[in-house]
Amino acid sequence: MSDHPVDQDYLAKRQLRKGTAGWILLAGLGVSYVISGDFAGWNFGIAEAGWGGFAIAAVLMGLMYFALVLALAEMSAAIPAAGGGYSFARQAMGPAGGYLTGLAVLIEYALAPAAIVIFIGAAVEELLGINGPLVYALFYMVFIGIHLAGVGEALKVMMVISGLAVFAIVATAIALLGDFDTSRLFDIAPTDAAGANAFMPFGWAGIWAALPFGMWLFLAVEGVPLAAEESKDPARDVPKGIIGAMVFLLFTAVLVVFLLAGAAGAEAIGQSGVPLVDALNATGSGTLATVVNVLGLAGLVASFFSIIYGYSRLVFALSRAGYLPKALSLTSRRKAPTWALVVPGVFGFLVSLSGEGDLILGMAVVGATLSYALMALSHILLRFKRPDLPRPYKTPGGIVTSSVALVLSLVALTGVYAFDPRAFNYTIVLFVIGAAYYFLYSRHKLVAKTAEEEFQLVADAESSLSHDVPPAATPT
Repeated sequence: MSDHPVDQDYLAKRQLRKGTAGWILLAGLGVSYVISGDFAGWNFGIAEAGWGGFAIAAVLMGLMYFALVLALAEMSAAIPAAGGGYSFARQAMGPAGGYLTGLAVLIEYALAPAAIVIFIGAAVEELLGINGPLVYALFYMVFIGIHLAGVGEALKVMMVISGLAVFAIVATAIALLGDFDTSRLFDIAPTDAAGANAFMPFGWAGIWAALPFGMWLFLAVEGVPLAAEESKDPARDVPKGIIGAMVFLLFTAVLVVFLLAGAAGAEAIGQSGVPLVDALNATGSGTLATVVNVLGLAGLVASFFSIIYGYSRLVFALSRAGYLPKALSLTSRRKAPTWALVVPGVFGFLVSLSGEGDLILGMAVVGATLSYALMALSHILLRFKRPDLPRPYKTPGGIVTSSVALVLSLVALTGVYAFDPRAFNYTIVLFVIGAAYYFLYSRHKLVAKTAEEEFQLVADAESSLSHDVPPAATPT
């Protein structure tokens, strides 16, 4: 029995549109979450660790994400719910564990668009000479508006924008191939730090501080399972989509990490605000540099647009379950979660007014690493506690794989503290406030006591509505 029994009308007002996304659209969603990270941000890790030290950090973070993605692929096929990591953790660790995991993801997904819109404002200023709160507000309103039109339309727009960004990366790589010189990767002189040498000039401490920058090449790909309830065949499409996205992102990461520093020099790339553009200018490809500068904005927009999608589905799931105010999960006639799109968007806009994009992104990374540890732990616990759970896809390596993700996510969390203690501390304060909200209030408002009960309620409502209610008559 639930604390607050729900009826068909409650769930009828909280339905997403089914069958709008196949695995290719889901893979596109995964790429678009991340693609802006290839254009800028990651390269500052070279300034922290040198090219070799950063390469080690990037490999470690690539391994962490790949292991996590394989674990998420299994859980998303077994538990195809819009809450993604929250839904997996609730199944494994109960209502409190589910909420705390969802809270960590929400911190990441609510803050990341605020940081990205600040970077978008800087790019718009470079191109058009305008910036500030009006630019931030315009981007939030336009892209939330597209999401309100419906998920199918939004994902297709996202694919086009991401395609432009990928074209810019591939074109840059092709242009730089002829100028690649291995010696340029090691043009930073070794320091006297412990373990320093020509390969990693800032020693072991540099690698530690560079871990958050290695994450920027893959940050937010874990959000693909948030689209599970809107996919055509979740058990097949979500694993293929998230693994396909991760493989493609590994390919683009290799391109930018090797070719940019190898063509323009590690020292120059480590200090660049627009590394693709600066590498092209340094090698005499000025015309292409101008094109890539414009398409770099497409990369930022793709990530901004897709993470808005991600936070809306997470807020929808947490609200529908009663963790957050229930009004946030109401959906429109187009099956878009209206308030789950708008309210975090207003919050993100207000945060963006600080103008501190790097600090906000650092806070998002702290939320991300906390959630990765909890999601990896969920995979391990589910293998032990629910060996009977149907698993259409099974993680290669089983709990060994998810244990790798767990250990590396905890190491990455300490790396954020090493680089920016302020971002770490602010995020922990946010996390404590969010946890207090649950333990003091919302745990008494849940619509179901267990994950199984919640999923069954949703499944029963979907079945009833599909048989009894014409689409046009669905309550709003």
